[in-house]
Amino acid sequence: MRQKIQADPADAINRHLGTRVKHLRNERGWSLESLANASGVSRSMLSEIEREQANPTLAVTMRIAQAFGMALGDLLEMPSASSSVNVIRAEDRAYHYRSDKYCQIRTLSPLNLEKDVEFYEVQLKPGGALRSAPHFEGTREFLTVQKGEIRVESAGDSEALKPGDSASYRADVNHAIVNVGKGDAILFLVDIYR
Repeated sequence: MRQKIQADPADAINRHLGTRVKHLRNERGWSLESLANASGVSRSMLSEIEREQANPTLAVTMRIAQAFGMALGDLLEMPSASSSVNVIRAEDRAYHYRSDKYCQIRTLSPLNLEKDVEFYEVQLKPGGALRSAPHFEGTREFLTVQKGEIRVESAGDSEALKPGDSASYRADVNHAIVNVGKGDAILFLVDIYR
């Protein structure tokens, strides 16, 4: 009678980590050298991790997670290990990006995605504006107005928008969202980095 051999959980984690690191690196278009520079982990160690030939220390794994802008648990999380639904609660102050007298910005996307995509809720008081310097080359913003009247400015162009209107524009130039109405404006904004 053949005995069923149980897989070693540590081996499963190493396999998952190697696959996960390679996937995240390729998804971002990074070379091993790029990840080595971002994490402070040697190129050869990263290669061994991706080929599942290394058992990295917790400190090394933490530096890799930080290079990807992730929490250690998110990097190591095994498929089906926990809920696939991630919730951002309205009262979670970690997601309140900016708040002043005229402008409130709340991040609606998980913080570990913010190297690729950012999703925000923006509230502007009358006369309030969100003015931004150019983002990385190729960045675009997409917005939809839920309430109020705004003006979108991108380089020398501008457009007026009302509730239900959407716009996309270059964000790798000076750009702004200005509340031109008499009441509060609420809009949803997505930044996509290329």
